[in-house]
Amino acid sequence: MLVLAACSDPPPVSPVQSGLTQADSVAASAKVSASTDQRGNGLPYEIIGSQVWDVPDPVSGRDYQVFVALPASYADEPDRRYPVMYVTDAAYAFPLIKQIARRLNGEGPAIEEFILVGLSYAVGEAGMPSRRRDYTPTPAGASGAPDDAVHGQSEAYIAYLRDNVLPFVAKRFRTDEQQRLLLGHSYGGLLATQVLLTQPRLFTGYVLGSPSYWYDHRVMEQFEQRYADAHDDLPASVYIYVGEYEQRRFGKTYDMVSDARRMANNLRSRRYPSLQLQLDVLADEDHLSVAPRGFTHGLKYLLGVKQ
Repeated sequence: MLVLAACSDPPPVSPVQSGLTQADSVAASAKVSASTDQRGNGLPYEIIGSQVWDVPDPVSGRDYQVFVALPASYADEPDRRYPVMYVTDAAYAFPLIKQIARRLNGEGPAIEEFILVGLSYAVGEAGMPSRRRDYTPTPAGASGAPDDAVHGQSEAYIAYLRDNVLPFVAKRFRTDEQQRLLLGHSYGGLLATQVLLTQPRLFTGYVLGSPSYWYDHRVMEQFEQRYADAHDDLPASVYIYVGEYEQRRFGKTYDMVSDARRMANNLRSRRYPSLQLQLDVLADEDHLSVAPRGFTHGLKYLLGVKQ
């Protein structure tokens, strides 16, 4: 079992529940970041140098958590502010991106140091029911979903992020709010696209990974059209990736490559002066294998250090 924890022995407790101050949490993270040691005797594996904070949603009454990993230099540079990247599907994406970022800078700076924030599923829920509800824009549902599955509450979830999570993180950590980034894969990419096309200034950069634009008869294209009808600029840096094999000619249900290309072409056709956009179709990858490469390219696109 994988556990994300703020400190080592005894077993992990959320900093909110334990009464740790921000300074205590930063010091604890800095201390464990210097070591790769794990507790033994069959105790759960920990993500060293991470923190877990409870951030409930007062509107829905659901409990959520954010997972936080601070840069290696955070404790030693108290006046420095850092870009902050929020990632959906944190149970998968948070530990992976944390290690990808570390490896990218293994032979000198390739990307800027940044604060990583993982967005959990609702506490007590399995991943798929939580993401079906929170990451999709309409109640139409998807083929293969259970009859009682709930979809279409992403607008409420985006409001929760805006009104609760973003202020919580900005208050407790030295974030550069001018470099606030969002990364999502699959339904998470669909959600991130909805943010881009409804409240683009919530973030300055977006990684849209294998986005599920097929959802509800490509309803996200309607979001794109509505935005274009009402705006003459889209101030954001956007990186879209999709796997080469995510299309029908390779036996897939949806042609996600064509969908991603159509969205990118639609956005480019608007000639927004402030939009920076790149789409990559990553060779030899499908929907289940493409994320690590897409994360890597997305980090380089949004946080790359100019050589």
